[in-house]
Amino acid sequence: MDDLIKYAPDLAAGFLVNVKLSLVSGVLSLILGTILVSMRVSPTPVLRAVGTTYVNVVRNTPLTLVLAFSALGLSDTLGLTISDEPSTNGFWLVVLGLSAYTATFVGEALRSGINTVPLGQAEAARAIGLTFFQSLRLIILPQAFRAVIRPLGSVMIAMIKNTTVSVAAGYLAESAFVMKDTFDDTGVSIPIFIGLALAFMAFTLPIGFLTGWLARRLAVAR
Repeated sequence: MDDLIKYAPDLAAGFLVNVKLSLVSGVLSLILGTILVSMRVSPTPVLRAVGTTYVNVVRNTPLTLVLAFSALGLSDTLGLTISDEPSTNGFWLVVLGLSAYTATFVGEALRSGINTVPLGQAEAARAIGLTFFQSLRLIILPQAFRAVIRPLGSVMIAMIKNTTVSVAAGYLAESAFVMKDTFDDTGVSIPIFIGLALAFMAFTLPIGFLTGWLARRLAVAR
């Protein structure tokens, strides 16, 4: 028990890193996912091809490889440096990898939402002179987001849990790595494991309940 108390601040700090990774990556993945789905449903063949290729390649690549590419490919090979501070640089490399990966699932969820919007609404938008991107921004995407609130919540929950593999990008500050170090130093594993599992549940369960409530509250009447 003394060991647990001793390492509790380190474990809490590691979990806070996971929370920060989740919040920043969640916002960026929603933005990038919206861009991807706009490309995938675009009337321009080149945009459709680029969006489809990106989604199919990244979505079917293991996340550990995407994060390893962020560290080895972007940072070591291409020399991408976001910050001179190693920990800050590692944080943003993980954010880039997580966002690039999660955005593909966000985009596919939104594409399924777009498919629920009646075709007549897009035709009416064209009839009153709106361009494709105007009708997408003003008419189609707002309804698509409302239709897929629950699936987007599931994507965000999966992304939160995926932050525990950020060690693949060489980032050694998040909770899973701190937990492993604590196991090695103290030999105490089950209480620490249960504690972190409960912490993640306390973070993800409200998201599930909130998105479920919002999905019912904002459901589009057909």
